Amino acid sequence: MCIGAVNGNFCRKVGGERAAASYSARVHAGLYRCMLEKLPEAVGRALHGVRAGLDNIVFNTLGLREGMASIAVTSVAFADHAPIPQRYTADGEGVSPPLQWTGLPSGVASLVLIVEDADSPTPNPLVHAIVVGLRPEDDRLVEAAIPGNDQEGAGLHVGRNSSLQATWLPPDPPPGHGVHRYAFQLFALDTVPVFSEEPGRDEVFGELRDHAVASGLLIGTCERSDGSIKIEEAAGAPGPLATG
Repeated sequence: MCIGAVNGNFCRKVGGERAAASYSARVHAGLYRCMLEKLPEAVGRALHGVRAGLDNIVFNTLGLREGMASIAVTSVAFADHAPIPQRYTADGEGVSPPLQWTGLPSGVASLVLIVEDADSPTPNPLVHAIVVGLRPEDDRLVEAAIPGNDQEGAGLHVGRNSSLQATWLPPDPPPGHGVHRYAFQLFALDTVPVFSEEPGRDEVFGELRDHAVASGLLIGTCERSDGSIKIEEAAGAPGPLATG
């Protein structure tokens, strides 16, 4: 809290500088994300071997501890390791896909869903969705349950994706980069954590590390190889990027 005119001016100055720095970082990060999504096909092919890796998704980083149960996660829209229908990608309507799960152990207090792109040409997987506070009595998410650009969603507690938005970020792999694996990861917790309004990956991971008692994984794939995105399209207004 600022007290007095001098301190007040100082705090306004510092606050303004921080806001400007934050905005600058978001713009530059947005340019990076825009470049990833709008890469020419030749560049995508050149980066074919540059991938975050399945080892770095939350499911594998967290690991199954001894005695931790396994949850069966499925979708009526696609099978495990099968292509995600265009409707749920950036080339279609871009709504979130329907998901179901079974096999929750007793004593579960809440659920967390994290969706990551294991094959993004970035140091860490891109986060496409975070949903916290799901109730254990619920066994599914319907189509478009996670809010998107034109969808209000189902009133869920949604965290920040890699565009710093509390929305579903539809799959949008670079042309020519090959098949991308999108990991739909569900975690059961023995408590109901008090998350921030829009929790990021790091905040959620901390709670999972301490309270996850079961986990499940469904992988859907997406590939864009037609080279339909042109270099000129990358000049559009960028959005921000973050992994925390």
